[in-house]
Amino acid sequence: MSVIQQIFDAGVVGCGGAGFPTHAKLSGKGVEVLILNGAECEPLLGTDRWLMRHRAKEIVTAAAAVAKEIGAAQWVVGLKKSYTREIAALEKGMGELPRGSAPGRLHTMESFYPAGDEQVLVYEITGRVVPPAGIPLEVGAVVSNVATMAAVHDAMVGRPFTRKYLTITGAVAEPKVLRVPVGTSFGDCIRLAGGAVIDDWVAVNGGPMMGRVLTMAEAGEAVVTKTTSGILILPAEGAVGRASRISLAHMKNRAAASCIQCSYCTELCPRHLLGHPLEPHKIMRKMAISPDITQLLEDPDVQKAALCCQCGVCESYACPMGLQPRRVNGMLKEALSKEGIRYQREEGAVWQPLPARRNRRIPTQRAAARAGVLDWYHTELEELAEYQPDRVVLPLDQQIGAACQPVVRAGDQVSEGQLVARCPEGRLGANLHASITGTVEEAEGRVVIRERRG
Repeated sequence: MSVIQQIFDAGVVGCGGAGFPTHAKLSGKGVEVLILNGAECEPLLGTDRWLMRHRAKEIVTAAAAVAKEIGAAQWVVGLKKSYTREIAALEKGMGELPRGSAPGRLHTMESFYPAGDEQVLVYEITGRVVPPAGIPLEVGAVVSNVATMAAVHDAMVGRPFTRKYLTITGAVAEPKVLRVPVGTSFGDCIRLAGGAVIDDWVAVNGGPMMGRVLTMAEAGEAVVTKTTSGILILPAEGAVGRASRISLAHMKNRAAASCIQCSYCTELCPRHLLGHPLEPHKIMRKMAISPDITQLLEDPDVQKAALCCQCGVCESYACPMGLQPRRVNGMLKEALSKEGIRYQREEGAVWQPLPARRNRRIPTQRAAARAGVLDWYHTELEELAEYQPDRVVLPLDQQIGAACQPVVRAGDQVSEGQLVARCPEGRLGANLHASITGTVEEAEGRVVIRERRG
């Protein structure tokens, strides 16, 4: 059986971003280089670093097998120079690969944010700029997170994607890396970290720059999915918590009253620095003065919001007025998508990074300070905790593409690793497997499993 088929059967999706089905990403033609993203882009998250230290040989073994199957001339792990233990572990793993394995190497970078952005990483490693609204395959690359590659190794030895590694840190008693069944509640994860050490908090699903902020009540309903990279417990009145409560109407009013058109959001935008024609300061001005969002979507400058990678540099770091260009761009991207308006790039254009790019890369620690999370930036994440809940909730849409379709019914007995929902025939999606052994309680809209005891 091919590695790609094993990946599909196991239901592996991207662990470091939006959850693109891995079998589909690796099925493109013309791949010259397979890039493994080990930059651990967001401040505070440490899952990828833990995996590179403790599962290095499995990661490089999977990378070599995938590179050979897809015809890539080489594979490269991109990570930061400061990750000395991770570099040593990966080099040791590479030295133990059998003769004839696809050639691989490490590419080390300075610690800047967002080094792990897919298109930034491609440029750092290959020197090629992915065109605006394009994908790395257009310049001969395909990018996979190191956690995803660890899941690929599991698939190669017959283990479906049922367990998730994630960081739990911030204002908790015992920050650590967790390995829990997909579908485990956030509440259980927080308890595994000794609980919150502050009374009024928000939970961030992901990192402080790009993650989704949840209230205490919302966190009580949330569960770990295949794409959950971390859970951060932060003060509700901290920078991240306060920013999450600003309404769209308030953002518009603040932009009209306070945007001074300094253009710092544009000058520090990582995609703009790669040469993409995204200019957030123009979008903010037009957002402020436009009475009608439908009319706004017809503006060519506004349509460039589709190029935004949502890294948060503009609002967490660049803007001296505390405005929200990232959230505005996110809202406009959604509106453009609903209207079927796509960014049309100039045909035949050659995209080059700006000469000032190297001097405008943002140190990760300074990004953490501006985001208000510096107190936890140097937290060591060495301990791994594993956990077996008595109940899991499995959403059917844990990846980009179509929701999977249940193949079980309420009352069925299932074992961990058993297929409970499959990717629709001929659609982009991923299979879903039981993450614990037990009884199916629900199988409509989601699959809920209660552990079978005794």
